[in-house]
Amino acid sequence: MKRDGFTLIEVLVVMVMLAIIAGTVAFNMSGSLKASKIRAASKDLVAALRYTRSQAVVKHKEQRLFIDVEKKAYQAPGKEKVMFPEGMELKVFAAESEIPSDTQAGFRFFSDGSSTGGRVTLIYGERFWRINVAWLTGEIRLFQDTEI
Repeated sequence: MKRDGFTLIEVLVVMVMLAIIAGTVAFNMSGSLKASKIRAASKDLVAALRYTRSQAVVKHKEQRLFIDVEKKAYQAPGKEKVMFPEGMELKVFAAESEIPSDTQAGFRFFSDGSSTGGRVTLIYGERFWRINVAWLTGEIRLFQDTEI
């Protein structure tokens, strides 16, 4: 007598294989989600820094971007305060004149495009990005780092 269909063991083996594949995909997607959050936050901060620099040049007047390290937020001139994603850590290295307190720092841009310079490192899990602000030219560059 010949039977068509699958045995219970065959069905269970397939279910276990599907569960393993689904777990692997979910794990990889969570890493991608973290990567996209830190990438987006980094690019938004770079855009805000470039906006601040361009406003200094266009208006022929010093402009500042403030970063609140404790509250994990920043504010460009004339713009709303922007919060970094939950769980993101940031480190700011700025000129001493641009650090009014232990929890705040900033970058000042001058009418010729130069700045006070510095660096911001955004850390989210094991991923991090570094934003450098050149003091002489005011150039803002974004780097994905492999080491902190």
